[in-house]
Amino acid sequence: MLGRAGNGCGATIGVMPRCDFACVGCYLGEEANRIPPEPIEAIKAQMRALRPSLGHAGNLQLTDGEVTLRPEAELIDLLRYARSLDLIPMLMTHGDAFRRRPGLLQRLVTEGGLVEVSIHVDTTQRGRLGPAYKGARTEEELMPLRDELAELVRRAARETGRPIRAATTMTVTADNLAGVPAVIRWLTRNADAIRLISFQPVAQVGRTAPGLGGGVSVDALWAGVAEGLGERPKELAASQMWVGHPGCNRYLAGAVATGREGEPRFHAVRRGGDPTAERIVDGFLARFGGISFRLDGAAERLARYLGVAFGEPRFVLGNLGPYALHWLRRLGKGRPVRFLLDALRGRSTVRGLTIISHHFMSPAELETPVGQERLDLCVFQVPVDGELRPMCEVNAGGVRDRYYEGLRARATG
Repeated sequence: MLGRAGNGCGATIGVMPRCDFACVGCYLGEEANRIPPEPIEAIKAQMRALRPSLGHAGNLQLTDGEVTLRPEAELIDLLRYARSLDLIPMLMTHGDAFRRRPGLLQRLVTEGGLVEVSIHVDTTQRGRLGPAYKGARTEEELMPLRDELAELVRRAARETGRPIRAATTMTVTADNLAGVPAVIRWLTRNADAIRLISFQPVAQVGRTAPGLGGGVSVDALWAGVAEGLGERPKELAASQMWVGHPGCNRYLAGAVATGREGEPRFHAVRRGGDPTAERIVDGFLARFGGISFRLDGAAERLARYLGVAFGEPRFVLGNLGPYALHWLRRLGKGRPVRFLLDALRGRSTVRGLTIISHHFMSPAELETPVGQERLDLCVFQVPVDGELRPMCEVNAGGVRDRYYEGLRARATG
């Protein structure tokens, strides 16, 4: 999907190379909490270095440690600067800063222009506010926390009057793999607040606890996803897409429909084995791959819709009706008119949900022929000393440690 649904992703480094958690799965180095952060201008230079690769409306992860530990005014400045470059910054956080500092998310939205945030929640984390979560051993024990954070996002959107595209991240180990289906079911019930999840099977890098990494395969993870969605793993696999190398990431774009019965159901956008979906989605991507509406205002969005329609009128007008009917049949379980009427009356809803898995490499994997092939095809890059480097090379190839040592040397020299 490279160039058809995006140009991959870029991430900052050195924004705040420390954290107030002590997670057992952490890609930062042992010295991270002793490393000073980069100056604001250096982070802005990283954004400028990423801009040609990411393009208009490119995905920028504002990350490296717990970035909410940085002074609020500086965080707002960085968000504004990213938006001035026509990048879309996603603030990566464990989310406890929003719980401890009421109104912080609202201020980042109104003053910084934040539209995307990713909140990391799973049982590998250590340091969470609240005695109920400090010793959580199963993902089910963290569902009240997920509920709290989802409601926090809803409240911020209501109070600011602005849309917030919220995501969540889950580190997956052999110990919490069994919790994946429950997390997926929670997501389908809360797709109005959380629109994306990134599952990340832990790799043996950084200060990850010895022996924790490498215990979860791609197939095992997606079998858990399939169970949570009530799908067969092989059929779900046929609906997956990827960017770069298929061993690095998988993603499944879809929608959650909730009818009058109240039971949410996930539907993949490009459902494998569905000839109508494959023909129309593939046809759209062949003609309009790379188009993005994510930074558009109402007038710009309308103009872009019209540009699509007038650019390929035969394709658009010939498929718009059949595709809409196809979706209504899927969402309404073969009863499209009833579902449409229910939607008009507010008795049914349709909300987008994207499920992603990122499979980072360990140092041993990095040295294999497949590992080198994956590095060559990497679309998740970090600007280090003026050069874009693959994220796995940063994590597992010693790049982050050397970079941090340079930060320390500049601060003390």
